[in-house]
Amino acid sequence: MRIATWNVNSIKQRMDNILAWLKDRQPDIVCLQETKCIDDAFPRLEIEAAGYNVAVHGQKTFNGVAILSKYPFDEVSVRLPGDAADEQARFLEAVVSTTAGPLRVASIYLPNGNPPDTDKYSYKLKWMDRLFHYARERIALEEPLVLAGDFNVIPAAADARDPAAWTGDALFLPRTREKFRTLCHLGLTDAVRAGSDDSGLYTFWDYQAGAWPKNNGIRIDHVLLSPQAADRLRGAEIDRHVRAWEKPSDHVPVVVDLDFVRP
Repeated sequence: MRIATWNVNSIKQRMDNILAWLKDRQPDIVCLQETKCIDDAFPRLEIEAAGYNVAVHGQKTFNGVAILSKYPFDEVSVRLPGDAADEQARFLEAVVSTTAGPLRVASIYLPNGNPPDTDKYSYKLKWMDRLFHYARERIALEEPLVLAGDFNVIPAAADARDPAAWTGDALFLPRTREKFRTLCHLGLTDAVRAGSDDSGLYTFWDYQAGAWPKNNGIRIDHVLLSPQAADRLRGAEIDRHVRAWEKPSDHVPVVVDLDFVRP
């Protein structure tokens, strides 16, 4: 089974690229972030014509997450538990069946948190706490779990071309990285780092200041695997070539292969 995550930075602006990438890479499940449209405006027909079931949780202009799946959905849940008043569309969970039993996949768009001296950073930290409690409960089920998305976290200096430039940024502050480590210490495996400790593995290049041609990137899009999923990890890749396409997102897909099959 091939599972991928991609912050597309507007589904409407990226449809040609998405359809071309789906045809080329043939993922079984795709977690999308920053779809930036309400549910009724999501291009469901085009995605379904490409062979995918669609689950969406959107809002106008901002945020928005989706899961595309060649497998039928057994369950779909929206909103991260822990704050009933939170209206931001940043979390979507789906369950599909495999020969090994249920597989739970969550599409995650974690808050950016900048500027750090505002309520936006407090919201980010509280959201990370909620994600920790959600993950702890799900891991206790001892089922395969995949948390995939734009975490807006640079885990370590090796995940940035120029770490010093991010010192005061909410993506790289010590508290941000500490909470990400605490999440991973629940028993989650960073799929990309499970296969490589190399520097230069980036998933985001800003549109500004020539970041792409200078390769001034950061790694903030992650696929985290519970032990039952990590045991079936076969490989992980970053599709950086997609950043060079016309009208690209500033993020690229992260692709993970797991040893699961449809029943």
